[in-house]
Amino acid sequence: MITFRTDILPLKDSLFRLALRITQNREEAEDVVQETMLKLWNRRDRWEEIESIEAFAMTICRNLSLDHLKRMENQHASLDDDTTLPFKEGTKVGLSTFSSPFDHTVTQDRIGLVRSIIDTLPEKQRSCVQLRDIEGKAYKDIAAILSISEEQVKINIFRARQTIRQRFQQMDDYKASPPGV
Repeated sequence: MITFRTDILPLKDSLFRLALRITQNREEAEDVVQETMLKLWNRRDRWEEIESIEAFAMTICRNLSLDHLKRMENQHASLDDDTTLPFKEGTKVGLSTFSSPFDHTVTQDRIGLVRSIIDTLPEKQRSCVQLRDIEGKAYKDIAAILSISEEQVKINIFRARQTIRQRFQQMDDYKASPPGV
């Protein structure tokens, strides 16, 4: 039996990260999560019919985020505030302890660079990367959330990772080259 407290409420952090990645605005993401929770609550009589409540919630959240994004159009806030970012020291990215403040700073700079590259990806690629690499979702779940095939999920992730790798390398090479070269 699905309950709001044990099955839906724990999804709020994942929903927030997804909404934040799409809207790129903390307040909009919070609004999206609230609307998502309301929509889920209003459909509580159908919960038992839903194969994956998590995929259903993520789909609602994604669609609402895209709606909010359309409404916001040119109002893009930055993700500079570390409290809004899914990457935290020691989590999700394989970071453990840093041997020096310099190492910590270099790592944070690189994470910030990757984050900014992800933000420039097309929406489908950005959502696939968010759900797979940051949220740890399975391809099947991502396909259900985004209403695309598993093959399309894999293609989007491959292209996104390829773009991230190329842009990161270009930017890293640019930073490493001496001035005037």
